[in-house]
Amino acid sequence: MKTKEIVDGVTMKRAITRMTYEIIERNKNLDNIVLAGIKTRGVFIARRIQERLKQIEGLDVPLGELDTKSFRDDVKVEENTTEMPVDITNRDVILVDDVLYTGRTIRAAIDNIVNLGRPARVSLAVLVDRGHRELPIRADYVGKNIPTSSSEEIVVNMVEIDDKDNVLLLAKEDSL
Repeated sequence: MKTKEIVDGVTMKRAITRMTYEIIERNKNLDNIVLAGIKTRGVFIARRIQERLKQIEGLDVPLGELDTKSFRDDVKVEENTTEMPVDITNRDVILVDDVLYTGRTIRAAIDNIVNLGRPARVSLAVLVDRGHRELPIRADYVGKNIPTSSSEEIVVNMVEIDDKDNVLLLAKEDSL
């Protein structure tokens, strides 16, 4: 596999900041927002958005951690480690994930959200949208659109667990 860095740490920070400003601009009632990070890297991105919302708007936006494993259609896991600090009923929930690919993780996250309550609205923020959807799902807030082939892989590294912020494109030797 050949590896190419396509987003560095500075660019990642800018993308998350831009997504935060878009969230501010598109949501009339910021007090009604709940961020829901999809484990694992989606939680770290959601925390960064939460921090920027506090810096920019002075808001303490609640943040939950969604575990989608028990809601997936390909692998079933009984344990659900979802943590949601507030009731999401009638709230504007923003799902946050690192990469949007087929849409199956997002479908599982929506199932989890509906299991927790009935939000007024659910929207989606992703750091990377790489295309290749299998379900009719699109992101409302996108850090970077990175078209890929189905043989390529996107890897998001975050300093919280990977000691570095970047996005890598992994490809077979003959495709890069």
